[in-house]
Amino acid sequence: MSDLIVSGDVARLLHAAREVIAHAHAPYSGFPVGAAILTVSGEVFAGCNVENAAYPLGLCAEAAALGVMVSARGAQRLRAALVLTARPAPSWPCGGCRQRLQEFMGAEAMVYAAGCGAEPVGMPFARLLPLAFGADDLAPGPS
Repeated sequence: MSDLIVSGDVARLLHAAREVIAHAHAPYSGFPVGAAILTVSGEVFAGCNVENAAYPLGLCAEAAALGVMVSARGAQRLRAALVLTARPAPSWPCGGCRQRLQEFMGAEAMVYAAGCGAEPVGMPFARLLPLAFGADDLAPGPS
């Protein structure tokens, strides 16, 4: 399958994110989020945010979607990710989730942000997280 993203792929991601955002547990922030990811093989996995009264213990929607993917299929390369919020304007993944996505995305993969009242807006992952830290940074260097 080509790495090219087509409108049907974005529609599938948006549909999956809409399905899971309804299950978001966001009683503290009032900011429900649904996320969906698309593997290079064409599978879609989705997750929603799960807040906790002890704020650092919450789980972002992107992290939940990645956990579903890895639990179901193991680590997979991603072609795209979409984040949907219940507010009208789109919101991009937080810094921590950008790093989590980097583990599975190449620079050319697409990331989309969508609000409930707006069409998804996309950009290549390299623009979203320039100079990302990845596995290549862990390779042994000169002593």
